[in-house]
Amino acid sequence: MTIRRYPPISPKLPHLIHGGDYNPDQWRHAPDVLEEDMRLMKLAGCNAMTVGVFAWAALEPQEGAFDFGWLDETLDRLHRNGAFAVLATPSGGKPAWMSEAYPEIRQMTAGGVREPHGMRHNHCRTSHIYREKCRIINTELARRYADHPALLIWHVSNEYRGHDCHCPLCHEAFRTWLNDRYENDLDALNRAWYTSFWGHTYSDWSQIRPLNPWNHGLMLDWERFKTDQTIDFFRAEIEPLREFTPDIPVTTNFMGLEKTLDHWRFAPEVDVISWGSYPAYHDRPESWLRAVRTSLEHNLNRSFQRKPYLMMECSPGTQNWMDVNKLKRPGLHVVEAVQAIAHGSDSVQFFQWRKNQGSFEKLHGAAVDHCGSENTRVFREVADVGSILASLDDIVGTTTPSEVAILIDWENWWALDSSSGPRTERKDYIDTCAAHYRPFWSAGVSCDVVNEESDLSGFKLVIAPMLYMVRPGFADRVEAFVRGGGTFVTTYLSGIVDETDLCFLGGFPGPLREILGIWAEEIDVLYDDESVPVRAAADNTAGLTGTYTASVFCDLIHAETAQVLATYGGEFYAGRPAATANAIGAGRALYIASRNDTRFLGDLYRQLMDNLELSRALRCDLPDGVTAQVRTDGERTFVFVLGFHREAVRIELGSATYCDLLTGDAVAGSIDLPPYSVRILEAT
Repeated sequence: MTIRRYPPISPKLPHLIHGGDYNPDQWRHAPDVLEEDMRLMKLAGCNAMTVGVFAWAALEPQEGAFDFGWLDETLDRLHRNGAFAVLATPSGGKPAWMSEAYPEIRQMTAGGVREPHGMRHNHCRTSHIYREKCRIINTELARRYADHPALLIWHVSNEYRGHDCHCPLCHEAFRTWLNDRYENDLDALNRAWYTSFWGHTYSDWSQIRPLNPWNHGLMLDWERFKTDQTIDFFRAEIEPLREFTPDIPVTTNFMGLEKTLDHWRFAPEVDVISWGSYPAYHDRPESWLRAVRTSLEHNLNRSFQRKPYLMMECSPGTQNWMDVNKLKRPGLHVVEAVQAIAHGSDSVQFFQWRKNQGSFEKLHGAAVDHCGSENTRVFREVADVGSILASLDDIVGTTTPSEVAILIDWENWWALDSSSGPRTERKDYIDTCAAHYRPFWSAGVSCDVVNEESDLSGFKLVIAPMLYMVRPGFADRVEAFVRGGGTFVTTYLSGIVDETDLCFLGGFPGPLREILGIWAEEIDVLYDDESVPVRAAADNTAGLTGTYTASVFCDLIHAETAQVLATYGGEFYAGRPAATANAIGAGRALYIASRNDTRFLGDLYRQLMDNLELSRALRCDLPDGVTAQVRTDGERTFVFVLGFHREAVRIELGSATYCDLLTGDAVAGSIDLPPYSVRILEAT
């Protein structure tokens, strides 16, 4: 990627953003609380608050009767106190009068029953009535606050998800979408979906309904449609915002690695990426592993536009919706906040500012507890984050160069999970991607995330675990990448189906077969209590040594042109290849035939890091639970050392010297890292 410094998200606020979801509409009966909020926000170092996310009933209590007085006062109050508003459109929570007056705006279940009013996001995205109601309220908001000095960013709706709506409007829109996709050729659709199986062939478009989970092609297209329909709804929502406030950036908070929407398709629609991060950072010996996946999600959001993004939400304390909602241990909120900055965020925002007095989220963590005091542990940590961010203006707009890419593709994920076999469960696509990312996180090697449509140039190493679906053109790009000197790694369950979920003929891994130099003849699956040894081949070039353990999936492959790196040591396929490398042009393509233990991936990727001379944040070994990440503008380099460990550790820095950005002290030789703590260093 290009190393540069990007401008701030908004020129109004050339600092890292710090704030949270603020719900003054819930406290209109308590003006003293609203005034106290301003005092506490200053103490916490908050400079931007998200307002109005679910406030439609307060903004339009009756149809056509608007009440903006409380919102006027809120924005005025924020401005007087030197803060800004991330102003939301309220479509995520429709008012009750609207649900009663216009039943068609409520989603319909697969059984044909309208959802009752309640919850959130249970509106029909296709309904013209709901779209018109959104246009009206969004126009009123945009027109009224276009010139308000507190308006910083538009936060459109909240956490769009691909909820199913099976109303007649959505089914008809789906059929129209299919007609366009298959160019009005019903025979082409039948072939693509293999509808001859079980006699499911369609003779008229009107027969198609997305209620047949046994037809994988149909349900795969339904997922694609839901993403496109959500994007279309989003475009309709932002039309008035673009008209009246063309210079105000627009975002909506993505959902990280949640399966319902393809965020790769959504990302080009927003001016800046934002997302909500809610990991279960619990105080258990293995809890630091959750930081690996969270870092991967941060990298994903940075990679959508390959520039700084916003962490729109996190919890400064406990959540309330997990099975076990443990408190965050002291220091952990600060580490979580700096983790976002380290991976490319230009904000730390949280949910929520003040705990609700009632309803579902009354026990969800917040900066201000029910006691209303700043004298709480959580508030002090929020204030600590505010103080840290205020000292990091030099970080704003800096980038995170990466030589490694992990491929995470929503369409592949949908197809893989819908497949009946070879195991119905334990496919664990995202967990597997995180397992392949872990060695790089532990070594302080930055990684971007790509999908099958991404440009692979500029990377030295691309890793595509479980690439079950290979879409048109991707194999050609992989071949060009490898021939040009790149290293490509993929695994079992790759190259099985095309973009319509039809199996490739001529041998797996389909269009990747010649690139990888192997033929995958069969795949064995193991029970949870079974395993198979994997033995490193003598004189292999991948740094593999001794015997490893394979579980869950074991591909039975033939090495055609590939070199064997490891073989199975058990079962009827003992002695057959378990890992291979194929040389093409100036590069190599590696195939890992089984789901192997952590040591295997660690050995393999450490060797690749050395062979490819990958850049590391620190040239030293990092203990478990610690990572180091870099942001830079090409001239200045900032190193974030993040500790998710439970015991104090010392990190040897070698001959490099640094300046500690938080203390101004010179740093050389080593640093001591207490449990749940961070250091922010600038290379000197």
